[in-house]
Amino acid sequence: MVELARRHPAIVPGVTAQARHSRRIVGIAGKPGAGKTTYALGLVAASEVPAAYVPMDGFHLADVRLRALGLLDRKGAPETFDAWGYAALLRRVREERDHPVYAPGFERDLEQPIAAALVVPPEVELVVTEGNYLLLDRPEWRAVRDQLDEVVQLETDDDVRRARLVARHVEFGKSPAEAQAWVERVDEANAVLVEAAAHRAHRVVQTS
Repeated sequence: MVELARRHPAIVPGVTAQARHSRRIVGIAGKPGAGKTTYALGLVAASEVPAAYVPMDGFHLADVRLRALGLLDRKGAPETFDAWGYAALLRRVREERDHPVYAPGFERDLEQPIAAALVVPPEVELVVTEGNYLLLDRPEWRAVRDQLDEVVQLETDDDVRRARLVARHVEFGKSPAEAQAWVERVDEANAVLVEAAAHRAHRVVQTS
């Protein structure tokens, strides 16, 4: 994916010297398992200006809150994220450039958000964020999109994508049967929402 980012720098206006005097925020959207994290990290690594990575995953609601809301069995759906908090953090990232801005990360081993795990230093000129729902037409997700200079939608083969998801769920503790059931019941329902919003992207990039 790093090589893809290097071969196609034009997908992110501002990765080059054009952005040296303003901080840009670029969003990478796509269905679950489309390779968003790998692609976003590739853009950060390939950037010609100081860049940072701030994913949506840090705004997962914690399991204790999802359990209280009756949403634990739908973890990963749009309503299981603090989208308003995500939008507010992106606004801070854009506007507050005289001090570090800390952002939550997500620990896959725990499957929980971790406060202040990431940082955007003052010298950063490009921030790359990624998540499934950057293009959803709901008030909280529109607030997120309002902070983005560009949104790139990733497309990949659905069979490849689903196989990745099953493998990921198995890696982090589910049995193969549980992983397959989760992908079919939860991840694919979320993929339908993402696909319906894809036309709002500035551009589409095919990934493998």
